Amino acid sequence: MIHKQINIFLILHIFIFFLFSCSNKTLNKTDTKPLPSSQKELLVLLNDTTLEKESRFALTNQIALNYLKADRQTDLILFLTSYVKDHPDDMYNAYWLLMTAYTYQQNNSDAVAKLYYERIIRNYDDLMVEGESIHFICLQNLVKIATSSENRIEYFNQLITRFPEKVSKTELYVRLAQEYEALGNWNQVIKSYSLFLAQDDASTIQIAGIPDAYETARNLINFNNSPKDWTFETLDELENAVKSAISHYQYTKLDTYKTKVNFFAMSWRQDAEDKNAQETFSMRDYGWGNRIHFNAELDESSTPNEAYLRTWGWSRYLNVWYLYFRKVNFPIDPEIHGHWEWAGIYFGDKL
Repeated sequence: MIHKQINIFLILHIFIFFLFSCSNKTLNKTDTKPLPSSQKELLVLLNDTTLEKESRFALTNQIALNYLKADRQTDLILFLTSYVKDHPDDMYNAYWLLMTAYTYQQNNSDAVAKLYYERIIRNYDDLMVEGESIHFICLQNLVKIATSSENRIEYFNQLITRFPEKVSKTELYVRLAQEYEALGNWNQVIKSYSLFLAQDDASTIQIAGIPDAYETARNLINFNNSPKDWTFETLDELENAVKSAISHYQYTKLDTYKTKVNFFAMSWRQDAEDKNAQETFSMRDYGWGNRIHFNAELDESSTPNEAYLRTWGWSRYLNVWYLYFRKVNFPIDPEIHGHWEWAGIYFGDKL
């Protein structure tokens, strides 16, 4: 990747400042301000073929800023795009097109801005503006205005591949996983979450809008790597198996029915991801010597995806246990997806 450095004080952030300062962001304004009297002279000077590249850059930038400060954004776009068309060899064309894309974006023309950002990345060498990559700026803005998972996946992958030192790969792997999940591409979901978990800060990173990224990734990968031989094809089969094991005091068999990935045992107020909620005991520890009872029917709060079986007689201090069953959500494996598993225990009567 080729980088060129602009060493001129009129740089992109000045343009952005004026662009955000415009009182009414529309490309069809009629109440524009007058241009400075020097604008025509600047346009004439720009036609001088003997200009040095630094002088041409400063001149072009000043003309553009004059249009912008006068709220003449349509004229600005016409000037910039015409300049690029008439000067295809100008080494700063990526910069002029970036100004064009920003203008469209700030005027709520994201679809057009997207075309220019992608054009810069596809057709122009990268350009450094005071140490900042224009391609990186384009990708950041493309992520903001993207409307499809396919596009976001493309931009995230480019950011990871081309600018690993400027982004949080840890966060982007999670966001990639979410976009792949939206597309139903579960192989890539697994791959992205595996890459996420391999990062040093995976367990500590805080990602805006994704509060449980680490637990979600860990649970999915652990489930994917497990034999999944504890699931039942239907809820009735699971319910009957559990009831039969309890009735016949088969607590070792009862243990085999529990999910082997993050089975929890907790009060109704606890979080299933709480380390103290992760089950480590055998059902035999509480069932042996006791007569365990269960309701004939599942709890009325059960849904098509979750079910609760009220049981009691386990211990003097924790007499009532609700066994929690849930439908397996694992589209990557159609033979398992939609099956049922015993996922945990809630202690005490429902709140």
